[in-house]
Amino acid sequence: MICVTLKQGVECLFMKKTGCSYSEGKCYTVVENCEGCTRIVEFETGKYCSNFPYPAQKWQRSTCSMSTHVKKGQKAEAQKVNPLKASKRNAGKK
Repeated sequence: MICVTLKQGVECLFMKKTGCSYSEGKCYTVVENCEGCTRIVEFETGKYCSNFPYPAQKWQRSTCSMSTHVKKGQKAEAQKVNPLKASKRNAGKK
């Protein structure tokens, strides 16, 4: 349904015939960590995330899974080496 509370005119999953069904009947504004993300939408009532009704919750444990401004660190996995096979390879090179 279309939001009629804070994000007027936007399709919202939480909007029901009785009003907003999210916690306390409203979405929450973005937090400082969200600044720079392309998913921020600005309305007369403030800046809101287009994906999450409570952005602060997404930043509690680590970075937001949907953030576009934070580079996801690619961890290079070290190749596991079997010590027995490595010693045999080294012995064969001599």
